[in-house]
Amino acid sequence: MPHIAYEVVRPDQARSCAVFASPHSGRNYSFSFLRSTVLDGHSIRSSEDAFVDLLFNSAPHFGAPFLMAGAPRAFLDLNRSRDELDPALIEGVRRQAHNPRVASGLGVIPRVVANGRSIYQGKLTLDEARARIATYWVPYHDMLQSLLNDARADHGQAILVDCHSMPHEAMDGVARMGLKRPEVVLGDRFGAAASSDVVDQIEAAFVKAGFTVTRNTPFAGAYITQAYGRPARGQHAVQVELDRSLYMNESLVRPNGDFEDVQKALRGVVAEIARIRPESLALAAE
Repeated sequence: MPHIAYEVVRPDQARSCAVFASPHSGRNYSFSFLRSTVLDGHSIRSSEDAFVDLLFNSAPHFGAPFLMAGAPRAFLDLNRSRDELDPALIEGVRRQAHNPRVASGLGVIPRVVANGRSIYQGKLTLDEARARIATYWVPYHDMLQSLLNDARADHGQAILVDCHSMPHEAMDGVARMGLKRPEVVLGDRFGAAASSDVVDQIEAAFVKAGFTVTRNTPFAGAYITQAYGRPARGQHAVQVELDRSLYMNESLVRPNGDFEDVQKALRGVVAEIARIRPESLALAAE
């Protein structure tokens, strides 16, 4: 089992209403998990948001907490509901209404990694699935909500910046249309998860740093954005998807020569987002 459910780094002083989180960059691949999978130690990392935690780790410096997953995505997907159990993988789970994520093998306990490669040879027990959820999913989400509650109590608003990465090929369709390939996709579930003013300011921060940005296509936000985005209650959630090819060799799962430059640029983005103030959000709502 992975050693920890999460790591949280808090600022010396909570100066920001933003909370940064990275649910898919966990890379604690335990020996027991690697023994249970039919994939090798390299292939199992293909769906990991590798190094995203390192790219956004400046958040505490600017007064915002940063929550990072410990368990890898192939072991447990924190961006899924705890109820998204896959009957094709887990014994004793009854088939429910069609869920495209579960049907494709991407439930809370994933059946496949990138390109549909199976993680296991057989099935897992329901007790094993429940143990993973209780040990890793519940503590992570409890801490996430606690951090958002603290931000709202201190500042009147909370902005969750849910940090992810996307394969370069994810935007091939846009490129084939002759449009400039987006490097960042912001997902707010088409306005349901965050106020337009919040998303406008986050987009402006990325554009200022030189990134090409689009919204909601092809990633509008998954479970976390949907569950935590409550703009009417002063709790906003925005998913950030960053093109992996900007900072890493995707096939080798290693940082490339531009990693430090991208990390520096994102430091500026994080600083701008951390400076978003509740007063501006209140004025935008009036």
